[in-house]
Amino acid sequence: MDLIEAKLKEMGLSLPTPFVYPSPNRTGCVQTGNLLYISGHPPPADFDVIVHGKVGDTVTEEEAVTAARATALCMLASVKQKIGSLDQITQIVKINGMVNSAPGFQRQFAVIDGASNLFYELFGPEAGQHARSAVGMFELPREFCMEIEGVFEVAD
Repeated sequence: MDLIEAKLKEMGLSLPTPFVYPSPNRTGCVQTGNLLYISGHPPPADFDVIVHGKVGDTVTEEEAVTAARATALCMLASVKQKIGSLDQITQIVKINGMVNSAPGFQRQFAVIDGASNLFYELFGPEAGQHARSAVGMFELPREFCMEIEGVFEVAD
């Protein structure tokens, strides 16, 4: 078992099924050189978390933080599917979190901390610290409560 997956297991976590994109013209991630561009991922439907709704209305902040953590795991599932081993990740470069927000909800940063904190815990302060944006959106496709995308560096 790879080191990162062993650490996930120690944390009591597992990878969900990678998100399947509904069209052949896009995929979960694309590699160019040593960078992986990870497509926007919603929370995984098979992971017992809130997937749809507006944060600050039908979705609580706490539920959204849990969904963001699960979304980070879904991103890692797509990376594993693409490159075979999460041990190849050398740096979480950047994540961009888009939160389907009710009017007046302004704690998108706290929601996306669910993903940021997972990456930091899993990869440590060197490789897990990353640049980040967390923004509120009026609507997201399929009423997803959030979507997170990222850029990861991988070993040559």
